[in-house]
Amino acid sequence: MDIFLSVVMGEVTTRSINFFISKLSKPSALDVEDRLLMVLLRARVIIEEAMGRKITNQSMLQQLDMLRDAMYRGYYLLDTFRYQSHKEEVKDQIVSHPSLLSKVNSVKGFFFPSGKGTQILEEMLEVFDNLRSMILDANELVLFLASYTRMYRQPYSMHLLLGNCMFGRQMESQLVINFLLHTPPPGGEGLEVLPIVGPFRVGKSTLVAHVCKDERVRDYFSKIGFLSDCDFRDEKLTTPREGCAMKYPNSASSKGGRVLVVIELAGDFNEGDWKRLYSAYKLCLASGSKIIITSRSNEIKKLGTTQALTLKFLPYEACWYYTRTLAFGSVDPETYPRLAHLAMEIARTNERTFIGANITACVLRDNFDIHFWCKVASLLRRIVQKNVSRFGEHPNDRLNQSRPTPLGRLATPSEDLLLYSQYECSSREEVPKIKIQDVMFGSIKPHGKFEALAWKPPIPPYHSYVFTCEIQELKATATKRKRSVKDEVRYC
Repeated sequence: MDIFLSVVMGEVTTRSINFFISKLSKPSALDVEDRLLMVLLRARVIIEEAMGRKITNQSMLQQLDMLRDAMYRGYYLLDTFRYQSHKEEVKDQIVSHPSLLSKVNSVKGFFFPSGKGTQILEEMLEVFDNLRSMILDANELVLFLASYTRMYRQPYSMHLLLGNCMFGRQMESQLVINFLLHTPPPGGEGLEVLPIVGPFRVGKSTLVAHVCKDERVRDYFSKIGFLSDCDFRDEKLTTPREGCAMKYPNSASSKGGRVLVVIELAGDFNEGDWKRLYSAYKLCLASGSKIIITSRSNEIKKLGTTQALTLKFLPYEACWYYTRTLAFGSVDPETYPRLAHLAMEIARTNERTFIGANITACVLRDNFDIHFWCKVASLLRRIVQKNVSRFGEHPNDRLNQSRPTPLGRLATPSEDLLLYSQYECSSREEVPKIKIQDVMFGSIKPHGKFEALAWKPPIPPYHSYVFTCEIQELKATATKRKRSVKDEVRYC
């Protein structure tokens, strides 16, 4: 595969693309589509190869990150262009009252671009030129990739690989690993501290847990301890103990008694508590020990001995690529254009949440039927419309604030599925046997309040996401039910 990479990025392929471009002065829509697809395939080869390697060079990671974002945008524009012709076949009626758009800005993201086809073509050409330049500049990068050790020793379908890695965070993961494995200079003063900042549910804890599971980190530190808000008190400011969530005991290659302390702050930051904790750890931890502190507050940035890492939500184009890959699995979306069109709308309703993306992708992949996908899209459309019209908010926003959120059920539109809250279960806790997708899209109907498993990620920290739910009867007139049926038929 290393030889193949070099060949792919060779001079012959580059010249062939240049010849193809120079041959067409005024490209048609089909020409633009073919051009963009060609560079996307080349970018995909580089990205997928890089995903399976332990890259330590920060500049390479930044270059790959830029190439990856451009690839996500390219696939999004290409899919939008390809499947917009099916818009009339699967009517887009997500929000029936335009006035609601002023209430929730996020609803705007649910619509396909309203501009003319010419605008999409221009954007596709722009992305093509950007990707082409990046790939032409990546010759050395591809050659250097071959020198890095592989993480995966067997071929995976991409949907299996994405389901078992922290999607879109390769650069951030490697930056944290590089910090942890960095050897401080002789006589270095104090403990090295890395602050990680980001909004609620952006993936701070998942990133840290994913890094701590890496064999290089486990071999470098003799122990890894986790502190939460409840531990961040005066009486807790001592050497990490077994009762303080210690993980990964000494391995044969661990040396120096180095300890990694991970502090997760969900509440307000108290600088006095931090100074006392840091002073205590500075005295009792071995040289080379490190501290990672995570919080939503930007105040912790000043605590770092190195530049803080700020996490942001992935762009929609990246989330579409994730949903697209998981929903279709090993099937080429191009062979099912109507399903791909529906999948793009369904992806928008998830509002860039991995929980929603995994729930819907699992449901869609298990039932490759256009009528079923239409029903799923119609249900999600009604859920968004219902919450926006009643509360002026997207359902995910309400759920993240632990406020009752009305959803719905596919099998029985006369019933409403009400979500009260969501919480996380550790790998040691028993999770509910009922799955939320079986309640929303299947025939399972528990009585009273119940717990339902939303998603069980296969990556660290292996926390399961659980919803507290209840099914309630709706009072709907026969006329409304009849209109709803007509809308669904027209939608499909």
